[in-house]
Amino acid sequence: MADSDDYYELLEIERTADDGTIKSSYRKLAMRYHPDRNPGCTESESKFKAISEAYDCLKDPQKRAAYDRFGKAAFQNGGGGGGQQDFGGFSDIFENIFGEFMGGRGRTQSGPQRGADLRYDLEISLEEAFHGKTTEIDISVSAACEPCSGTGAKPGTGAQTCGTCGGHGKLRAQQGFFMVERPCGACRGTGQIIADPCTSCRGEGRVERDKTLQVNVPPGVDDGTRIRLSGEGEAGARGGPSGDLYIFIHLSRHKLFQRDGTTLFTHAPISFTTAALGGVIHIPGLAGEKHEIRIPAGVQSGKQIRHRGAGMPVLQGRGAGDLVVQIDVETPTKLTAKQRELLEQFRETETGEECPQSAGFFTKLKDMWDDLTD
Repeated sequence: MADSDDYYELLEIERTADDGTIKSSYRKLAMRYHPDRNPGCTESESKFKAISEAYDCLKDPQKRAAYDRFGKAAFQNGGGGGGQQDFGGFSDIFENIFGEFMGGRGRTQSGPQRGADLRYDLEISLEEAFHGKTTEIDISVSAACEPCSGTGAKPGTGAQTCGTCGGHGKLRAQQGFFMVERPCGACRGTGQIIADPCTSCRGEGRVERDKTLQVNVPPGVDDGTRIRLSGEGEAGARGGPSGDLYIFIHLSRHKLFQRDGTTLFTHAPISFTTAALGGVIHIPGLAGEKHEIRIPAGVQSGKQIRHRGAGMPVLQGRGAGDLVVQIDVETPTKLTAKQRELLEQFRETETGEECPQSAGFFTKLKDMWDDLTD
Protein backbone atom coordinates (compact mmCIF):
# COMPACT_ATOMS: atom_id res chain seq x y z
CA MET A 1 0.00 0.00 0.00
CA ALA A 2 1.44 3.36 -0.97
CA ASP A 3 2.31 5.84 1.76
CA SER A 4 0.25 8.59 0.20
CA ASP A 5 -2.77 10.72 0.99
CA ASP A 6 -4.10 10.39 -2.57
CA TYR A 7 -7.38 8.50 -2.39
CA TYR A 8 -6.73 6.46 -5.51
CA GLU A 9 -3.26 5.42 -4.35
CA LEU A 10 -4.61 4.57 -0.90
CA LEU A 11 -7.12 2.16 -2.47
CA GLU A 12 -4.49 0.90 -4.96
CA ILE A 13 -6.68 1.60 -8.00
CA GLU A 14 -6.49 3.60 -11.21
CA ARG A 15 -8.27 6.93 -11.50
CA THR A 16 -10.53 5.34 -14.14
CA ALA A 17 -11.63 2.47 -11.86
CA ASP A 18 -15.35 1.65 -11.88
CA ASP A 19 -17.57 1.30 -8.80
CA GLY A 20 -17.11 -2.46 -8.57
CA THR A 21 -13.32 -2.19 -8.62
CA ILE A 22 -13.39 0.52 -5.95
CA LYS A 23 -15.58 -1.54 -3.64
CA SER A 24 -13.60 -4.75 -4.20
CA SER A 25 -10.26 -3.08 -3.47
CA TYR A 26 -11.62 -1.36 -0.37
CA ARG A 27 -12.96 -4.60 1.08
CA LYS A 28 -9.67 -6.38 0.51
CA LEU A 29 -7.65 -3.60 2.16
CA ALA A 30 -10.16 -3.13 4.99
CA MET A 31 -9.91 -6.80 5.89
CA ARG A 32 -6.11 -6.58 5.81
CA TYR A 33 -5.72 -3.48 7.97
CA HIS A 34 -8.74 -3.74 10.26
CA PRO A 35 -7.65 -3.04 13.88
CA ASP A 36 -9.32 -6.25 15.07
CA ARG A 37 -6.89 -8.21 12.92
CA ASN A 38 -3.93 -6.08 13.93
CA PRO A 39 -4.41 -5.41 17.65
CA GLY A 40 -2.10 -2.78 19.05
CA CYS A 41 -0.70 -1.80 15.63
CA THR A 42 -1.10 1.96 15.30
CA GLU A 43 0.12 1.90 11.69
CA SER A 44 -2.63 -0.53 10.65
CA GLU A 45 -5.21 1.57 12.50
CA SER A 46 -4.01 4.70 10.72
CA LYS A 47 -4.14 3.00 7.31
CA PHE A 48 -7.60 1.61 8.04
CA LYS A 49 -8.89 5.09 8.77
CA ALA A 50 -7.21 6.47 5.65
CA ILE A 51 -8.67 3.87 3.27
CA SER A 52 -12.10 4.24 4.89
CA GLU A 53 -11.97 7.98 4.27
CA ALA A 54 -10.87 7.36 0.67
CA TYR A 55 -13.67 4.85 0.05
CA ASP A 56 -16.29 7.12 1.62
CA CYS A 57 -15.37 9.74 -0.94
CA LEU A 58 -14.84 7.68 -4.11
CA LYS A 59 -17.95 5.50 -3.73
CA ASP A 60 -20.12 8.63 -4.04
CA PRO A 61 -20.17 9.86 -7.68
CA GLN A 62 -20.66 13.50 -6.65
CA LYS A 63 -17.94 13.46 -4.01
CA ARG A 64 -15.64 11.68 -6.44
CA ALA A 65 -16.23 14.30 -9.13
CA ALA A 66 -15.47 17.06 -6.63
CA TYR A 67 -12.33 15.27 -5.46
CA ASP A 68 -11.11 14.72 -9.02
CA ARG A 69 -11.46 18.45 -9.63
CA PHE A 70 -10.24 20.02 -6.40
CA GLY A 71 -8.69 17.22 -4.33
CA LYS A 72 -9.30 17.27 -0.59
CA ALA A 73 -9.82 21.03 -0.73
CA ALA A 74 -13.31 20.28 -2.07
CA PHE A 75 -14.34 19.09 1.40
CA GLN A 76 -12.68 21.74 3.51
CA ASN A 77 -14.29 24.95 4.71
CA GLY A 78 -13.61 27.64 2.16
CA GLY A 79 -12.56 24.93 -0.32
CA GLY A 80 -11.55 25.97 -3.81
CA GLY A 81 -8.48 27.99 -2.85
CA GLY A 82 -7.53 31.63 -3.20
CA GLY A 83 -10.25 32.92 -0.88
CA GLN A 84 -12.88 32.08 -3.54
CA GLN A 85 -15.46 29.36 -2.92
CA ASP A 86 -16.04 27.18 -5.97
CA PHE A 87 -19.09 24.96 -5.72
CA GLY A 88 -18.76 22.97 -8.91
CA GLY A 89 -20.14 25.24 -11.63
CA PHE A 90 -23.54 25.92 -13.15
CA SER A 91 -24.88 22.38 -12.69
CA ASP A 92 -24.57 22.72 -8.91
CA ILE A 93 -26.01 26.23 -8.98
CA PHE A 94 -29.11 25.32 -10.96
CA GLU A 95 -29.66 22.11 -9.01
CA ASN A 96 -29.66 23.99 -5.72
CA ILE A 97 -31.89 26.80 -7.04
CA PHE A 98 -34.56 24.52 -8.47
CA GLY A 99 -34.26 22.15 -5.56
CA GLU A 100 -35.01 25.08 -3.24
CA PHE A 101 -38.00 26.27 -5.28
CA MET A 102 -39.44 22.74 -5.59
CA GLY A 103 -39.09 21.99 -1.91
CA GLY A 104 -36.23 19.52 -2.47
CA ARG A 105 -33.40 18.94 -0.06
CA GLY A 106 -30.65 18.96 -2.65
CA ARG A 107 -28.14 16.18 -3.13
CA THR A 108 -26.91 15.99 0.45
CA GLN A 109 -28.97 14.06 2.95
CA SER A 110 -28.43 14.19 6.68
CA GLY A 111 -29.60 11.61 9.16
CA PRO A 112 -29.94 7.85 8.56
CA GLN A 113 -29.41 6.69 4.98
CA ARG A 114 -30.26 3.40 3.31
CA GLY A 115 -27.35 1.10 2.58
CA ALA A 116 -26.25 0.12 -0.92
CA ASP A 117 -27.66 -2.89 -2.75
CA LEU A 118 -25.26 -5.74 -3.49
CA ARG A 119 -24.99 -8.32 -6.27
CA TYR A 120 -24.01 -11.99 -6.04
CA ASP A 121 -23.58 -14.25 -9.09
CA LEU A 122 -24.69 -17.86 -8.55
CA GLU A 123 -23.98 -20.57 -11.12
CA ILE A 124 -26.22 -23.64 -11.15
CA SER A 125 -26.73 -26.62 -13.45
CA LEU A 126 -29.72 -27.10 -15.76
CA GLU A 127 -30.86 -29.99 -13.54
CA GLU A 128 -30.82 -27.68 -10.50
CA ALA A 129 -32.80 -25.09 -12.45
CA PHE A 130 -35.32 -27.82 -13.34
CA HIS A 131 -35.84 -29.10 -9.79
CA GLY A 132 -35.02 -25.94 -7.82
CA LYS A 133 -32.65 -26.03 -4.88
CA THR A 134 -31.76 -24.54 -1.54
CA THR A 135 -28.14 -23.55 -1.17
CA GLU A 136 -25.91 -21.47 1.08
CA ILE A 137 -23.64 -18.63 0.00
CA ASP A 138 -20.85 -16.88 1.89
CA ILE A 139 -20.49 -13.12 1.49
CA SER A 140 -18.50 -10.33 3.09
CA VAL A 141 -20.63 -7.27 3.74
CA SER A 142 -20.58 -4.16 5.88
CA ALA A 143 -22.99 -4.65 8.77
CA ALA A 144 -24.23 -2.32 11.47
CA CYS A 145 -21.84 -2.19 14.41
CA GLU A 146 -23.53 -4.01 17.29
CA PRO A 147 -21.95 -2.14 20.25
CA CYS A 148 -23.10 1.26 18.97
CA SER A 149 -26.16 0.03 17.02
CA GLY A 150 -24.77 1.64 13.88
CA THR A 151 -24.61 5.19 15.25
CA GLY A 152 -20.80 5.34 15.28
CA ALA A 153 -20.84 6.84 18.79
CA LYS A 154 -19.41 5.14 21.86
CA PRO A 155 -22.15 3.29 23.78
CA GLY A 156 -23.72 5.61 26.35
CA THR A 157 -22.92 8.67 24.26
CA GLY A 158 -24.46 10.18 21.16
CA ALA A 159 -23.75 12.36 18.19
CA GLN A 160 -23.70 16.13 18.59
CA THR A 161 -25.17 18.69 16.25
CA CYS A 162 -22.50 20.07 13.94
CA GLY A 163 -21.65 23.60 14.97
CA THR A 164 -20.46 24.53 11.49
CA CYS A 165 -23.69 23.84 9.62
CA GLY A 166 -26.11 23.84 12.54
CA GLY A 167 -27.14 20.26 11.83
CA HIS A 168 -28.25 20.89 8.24
CA GLY A 169 -25.35 19.05 6.68
CA LYS A 170 -24.98 21.86 4.12
CA LEU A 171 -23.39 25.27 3.95
CA ARG A 172 -24.90 28.11 1.95
CA ALA A 173 -23.08 31.00 0.37
CA GLN A 174 -23.98 33.88 -1.91
CA GLN A 175 -22.43 33.72 -5.37
CA GLY A 176 -23.47 36.69 -7.44
CA PHE A 177 -27.24 36.58 -7.82
CA PHE A 178 -27.39 32.97 -6.71
CA MET A 179 -27.54 31.26 -3.36
CA VAL A 180 -25.68 27.98 -3.57
CA GLU A 181 -24.97 25.25 -1.07
CA ARG A 182 -22.45 22.48 -0.65
CA PRO A 183 -21.94 19.62 1.81
CA CYS A 184 -20.49 20.63 5.14
CA GLY A 185 -16.87 19.55 5.32
CA ALA A 186 -16.83 19.39 9.10
CA CYS A 187 -19.52 16.69 9.39
CA ARG A 188 -19.30 15.31 5.81
CA GLY A 189 -22.87 16.36 5.18
CA THR A 190 -24.35 14.34 8.04
CA GLY A 191 -25.24 17.31 10.23
CA GLN A 192 -23.73 15.56 13.24
CA ILE A 193 -20.32 15.28 14.87
CA ILE A 194 -19.27 12.21 16.82
CA ALA A 195 -17.01 13.50 19.56
CA ASP A 196 -16.50 10.10 21.24
CA PRO A 197 -16.45 7.44 18.50
CA CYS A 198 -17.21 3.78 19.08
CA THR A 199 -14.01 1.79 19.54
CA SER A 200 -15.37 -1.21 17.63
CA CYS A 201 -16.12 0.58 14.36
CA ARG A 202 -13.91 3.68 14.84
CA GLY A 203 -16.93 5.91 14.40
CA GLU A 204 -17.97 4.44 11.04
CA GLY A 205 -21.11 2.78 12.42
CA ARG A 206 -20.42 -0.19 10.17
CA VAL A 207 -17.95 -3.09 10.20
CA GLU A 208 -17.07 -5.79 7.69
CA ARG A 209 -18.67 -9.12 8.49
CA ASP A 210 -18.56 -12.56 6.86
CA LYS A 211 -21.93 -14.25 6.89
CA THR A 212 -23.66 -17.26 5.41
CA LEU A 213 -27.05 -16.86 3.78
CA GLN A 214 -29.58 -19.42 2.59
CA VAL A 215 -30.89 -18.96 -0.94
CA ASN A 216 -34.03 -20.70 -2.22
CA VAL A 217 -33.84 -21.20 -5.98
CA PRO A 218 -37.34 -22.00 -7.35
CA PRO A 219 -37.88 -24.56 -10.15
CA GLY A 220 -37.83 -23.08 -13.63
CA VAL A 221 -35.32 -20.27 -13.09
CA ASP A 222 -33.59 -19.14 -16.26
CA ASP A 223 -30.23 -17.60 -16.97
CA GLY A 224 -30.31 -14.01 -15.69
CA THR A 225 -33.14 -14.59 -13.19
CA ARG A 226 -32.77 -12.24 -10.23
CA ILE A 227 -33.59 -13.25 -6.65
CA ARG A 228 -33.85 -10.48 -4.04
CA LEU A 229 -32.87 -11.00 -0.41
CA SER A 230 -34.38 -8.02 1.38
CA GLY A 231 -32.17 -6.27 3.93
CA GLU A 232 -29.08 -8.39 3.23
CA GLY A 233 -27.13 -5.64 1.45
CA GLU A 234 -24.81 -2.99 2.89
CA ALA A 235 -25.75 -1.61 6.28
CA GLY A 236 -27.21 1.89 6.18
CA ALA A 237 -25.22 4.92 7.30
CA ARG A 238 -25.89 6.34 10.76
CA GLY A 239 -28.31 3.58 11.69
CA GLY A 240 -30.23 3.65 8.40
CA PRO A 241 -31.87 0.53 6.92
CA SER A 242 -29.77 -2.01 5.06
CA GLY A 243 -29.88 -2.36 1.29
CA ASP A 244 -30.87 -5.56 -0.52
CA LEU A 245 -28.82 -8.42 -1.92
CA TYR A 246 -29.62 -9.51 -5.48
CA ILE A 247 -28.72 -13.04 -6.54
CA PHE A 248 -28.21 -13.31 -10.31
CA ILE A 249 -28.62 -16.85 -11.66
CA HIS A 250 -26.26 -18.20 -14.32
CA LEU A 251 -26.83 -21.62 -15.92
CA SER A 252 -23.81 -23.77 -16.70
CA ARG A 253 -23.52 -25.38 -20.13
CA HIS A 254 -25.36 -28.71 -20.43
CA LYS A 255 -23.90 -31.68 -22.31
CA LEU A 256 -27.17 -32.63 -24.03
CA PHE A 257 -29.72 -29.81 -23.94
CA GLN A 258 -29.92 -26.19 -25.00
CA ARG A 259 -32.59 -24.01 -23.47
CA ASP A 260 -34.81 -21.26 -24.84
CA GLY A 261 -37.28 -20.14 -22.21
CA THR A 262 -39.21 -23.24 -21.17
CA THR A 263 -38.29 -25.17 -24.33
CA LEU A 264 -35.44 -27.68 -24.37
CA PHE A 265 -33.62 -28.49 -27.63
CA THR A 266 -31.41 -31.45 -28.48
CA HIS A 267 -30.03 -33.27 -31.53
CA ALA A 268 -30.56 -36.98 -32.16
CA PRO A 269 -28.38 -38.69 -34.81
CA ILE A 270 -30.10 -41.75 -36.28
CA SER A 271 -29.08 -44.34 -38.89
CA PHE A 272 -30.32 -44.02 -42.45
CA THR A 273 -32.18 -47.32 -42.06
CA THR A 274 -34.11 -45.95 -39.06
CA ALA A 275 -34.80 -42.81 -41.05
CA ALA A 276 -36.11 -44.89 -43.97
CA LEU A 277 -38.08 -47.48 -42.00
CA GLY A 278 -39.06 -45.44 -38.94
CA GLY A 279 -38.55 -46.46 -35.33
CA VAL A 280 -38.36 -45.32 -31.73
CA ILE A 281 -35.57 -43.60 -29.77
CA HIS A 282 -35.46 -42.64 -26.10
CA ILE A 283 -34.25 -39.29 -24.76
CA PRO A 284 -33.42 -39.00 -21.02
CA GLY A 285 -35.32 -36.28 -19.16
CA LEU A 286 -33.98 -33.95 -16.48
CA ALA A 287 -36.21 -35.64 -13.91
CA GLY A 288 -34.59 -39.03 -14.61
CA GLU A 289 -37.38 -40.35 -16.83
CA LYS A 290 -37.14 -41.52 -20.47
CA HIS A 291 -39.06 -39.77 -23.22
CA GLU A 292 -40.13 -41.98 -26.13
CA ILE A 293 -39.66 -40.24 -29.47
CA ARG A 294 -41.31 -41.93 -32.46
CA ILE A 295 -39.47 -41.53 -35.75
CA PRO A 296 -41.79 -41.54 -38.79
CA ALA A 297 -40.67 -43.57 -41.83
CA GLY A 298 -38.96 -41.42 -44.41
CA VAL A 299 -37.96 -38.67 -41.97
CA GLN A 300 -35.46 -36.18 -43.38
CA SER A 301 -32.37 -34.82 -41.68
CA GLY A 302 -33.13 -31.54 -39.88
CA LYS A 303 -36.73 -32.51 -39.08
CA GLN A 304 -37.79 -31.35 -35.59
CA ILE A 305 -40.06 -33.54 -33.49
CA ARG A 306 -41.83 -31.86 -30.57
CA HIS A 307 -42.57 -33.78 -27.36
CA ARG A 308 -45.16 -31.84 -25.38
CA GLY A 309 -44.65 -31.06 -21.68
CA ALA A 310 -41.12 -32.48 -21.46
CA GLY A 311 -39.33 -29.13 -21.20
CA MET A 312 -38.60 -26.78 -18.29
CA PRO A 313 -41.24 -26.01 -15.66
CA VAL A 314 -42.91 -22.60 -15.80
CA LEU A 315 -41.36 -20.34 -13.16
CA GLN A 316 -43.88 -19.73 -10.36
CA GLY A 317 -46.61 -21.17 -12.54
CA ARG A 318 -48.11 -24.41 -13.74
CA GLY A 319 -47.14 -26.74 -16.53
CA ALA A 320 -43.93 -27.08 -18.50
CA GLY A 321 -42.52 -26.31 -21.91
CA ASP A 322 -41.72 -28.79 -24.67
CA LEU A 323 -38.76 -30.92 -25.68
CA VAL A 324 -37.77 -30.42 -29.32
CA VAL A 325 -35.62 -33.16 -30.89
CA GLN A 326 -33.88 -32.36 -34.16
CA ILE A 327 -33.22 -35.43 -36.29
CA ASP A 328 -29.79 -35.77 -37.90
CA VAL A 329 -29.60 -38.66 -40.37
CA GLU A 330 -26.13 -40.18 -40.26
CA THR A 331 -24.58 -41.81 -43.33
CA PRO A 332 -22.61 -44.95 -42.43
CA THR A 333 -18.85 -44.68 -42.90
CA LYS A 334 -17.86 -48.27 -42.08
CA LEU A 335 -19.62 -51.11 -43.88
CA THR A 336 -19.05 -54.84 -43.76
CA ALA A 337 -18.85 -56.80 -47.00
CA LYS A 338 -22.36 -58.17 -46.40
CA GLN A 339 -23.79 -54.69 -45.81
CA ARG A 340 -22.13 -53.37 -48.96
CA GLU A 341 -23.54 -56.27 -50.97
CA LEU A 342 -27.04 -55.60 -49.68
CA LEU A 343 -26.77 -51.90 -50.50
CA GLU A 344 -25.57 -52.72 -54.02
CA GLN A 345 -28.62 -54.93 -54.49
CA PHE A 346 -30.84 -52.11 -53.21
CA ARG A 347 -29.28 -49.63 -55.60
CA GLU A 348 -29.95 -51.95 -58.51
CA THR A 349 -33.66 -51.88 -57.65
CA GLU A 350 -33.92 -48.08 -57.34
CA THR A 351 -36.35 -46.39 -59.70
CA GLY A 352 -35.86 -42.79 -58.54
CA GLU A 353 -39.24 -42.66 -56.89
CA GLU A 354 -37.73 -43.64 -53.51
CA CYS A 355 -36.13 -40.19 -53.14
CA PRO A 356 -38.36 -37.68 -54.97
CA GLN A 357 -36.30 -34.65 -53.95
CA SER A 358 -33.13 -36.12 -55.46
CA ALA A 359 -34.98 -37.18 -58.61
CA GLY A 360 -36.46 -33.73 -59.02
CA PHE A 361 -33.10 -32.05 -58.49
CA PHE A 362 -31.34 -34.11 -61.16
CA THR A 363 -34.25 -33.60 -63.56
CA LYS A 364 -33.73 -29.82 -63.19
CA LEU A 365 -30.00 -30.26 -63.86
CA LYS A 366 -30.71 -32.25 -67.03
CA ASP A 367 -33.20 -29.64 -68.28
CA MET A 368 -30.69 -26.86 -67.64
CA TRP A 369 -27.93 -28.72 -69.49
CA ASP A 370 -30.24 -29.38 -72.44
CA ASP A 371 -31.09 -25.66 -72.66
CA LEU A 372 -27.39 -24.75 -72.70
CA THR A 373 -26.54 -27.24 -75.45
CA ASP A 374 -29.44 -26.37 -77.77
